[in-house]
Amino acid sequence: MADQQQQPKKKDNSSYNKKNYRRRYYRKPKPQQNNLPEEININNKIKTIFRKVTILIPLYNEDESLHPLYKAIKETLNKIETEHEILFIDDGSTDKSLNILRELAGRDNRVKYISFRKNNGKSAALNVGFAAATGNAVITMDADLQDDPAEIPNLIAKLEEGHDLVSGWKKKRFDPFIKRQSSKFFNYVTRVLTGIKIHDFNCGLKAYKKDVVKNVDIYGELHRYIPVLASHQGFRVTELPVKHHPRRYGKTKFGISRFFKGFVDLITVLFNTRYITRPMHLFGFLGAASFFVGFIVNAYLTYEKLFLDKAIGNRPMLLLGMLLIIVGAQFFSVGLLGEIMVHNFNKNREYSIKEKK
Repeated sequence: MADQQQQPKKKDNSSYNKKNYRRRYYRKPKPQQNNLPEEININNKIKTIFRKVTILIPLYNEDESLHPLYKAIKETLNKIETEHEILFIDDGSTDKSLNILRELAGRDNRVKYISFRKNNGKSAALNVGFAAATGNAVITMDADLQDDPAEIPNLIAKLEEGHDLVSGWKKKRFDPFIKRQSSKFFNYVTRVLTGIKIHDFNCGLKAYKKDVVKNVDIYGELHRYIPVLASHQGFRVTELPVKHHPRRYGKTKFGISRFFKGFVDLITVLFNTRYITRPMHLFGFLGAASFFVGFIVNAYLTYEKLFLDKAIGNRPMLLLGMLLIIVGAQFFSVGLLGEIMVHNFNKNREYSIKEKK
């Protein structure tokens, strides 16, 4: 009977182990988070407050660069959630640039172009482009592939911070030695004389709000001084370090004559921004200084003649004193004429208005 007694059954843990197994290994996986930044997230585009962006590109004989430049710009603009247009200004090119622009505009209705009959200079091209631009933000860049289109979102973001003009700063430049050194000296002098603390006035890669391009008038070689002209009208100007690439095709258009023209235009800009409405402050000061020095020289010669009985008729200092007095009077007269002209035409002066109700 004892042998027939049933031994106690062992507790079957199979169901428990099975339950634990399921609990341990078959938990519902958590959804993976997308750690990609918004700029490169495939499902999202970069958002901007600007309804439309215009890419403005002046060019002269850059036929080899146009196709890769267009492709790079489109790749960048497709990542931004906004309308856009690409506006080329052909400054009288003599190569195949115009034919390529016709081709690009024929297959992409967002590409526009304006072609000059002759070469008029970069300032003229930008001035015409500013008038034709329809975007709330305008990005300018050169057509030689040295400016990087990938910087466009960074420039737009800088505008969104409240600035009106963002100038690119090529901290590491891939230009010939002479061009780099002359540009460094030119920027230093301009920075000191104008008081605008940016490092690269002549960088082609810039971003503007619409109000800036519609209020700044440039001509001659004044495109180098757009930040100065904009700051004079009360716009907020800043800079942003940008990438710079070596030139792939063609040769640089830089020449030593442009270096000297730049400094002549700097004098023009300084006069237009400081003394155009008060010419007497400049010419009156120069005239008074010249007249005063001439008067001192002649007074000294008169003292020698009257009290020391020295002959002064054949002394060059007498001619110098008389010349300084005459030049001083002429400067003073020019200042007075300038003040009269400003007074008569001041009623037609246009002011840059920020807001009106």
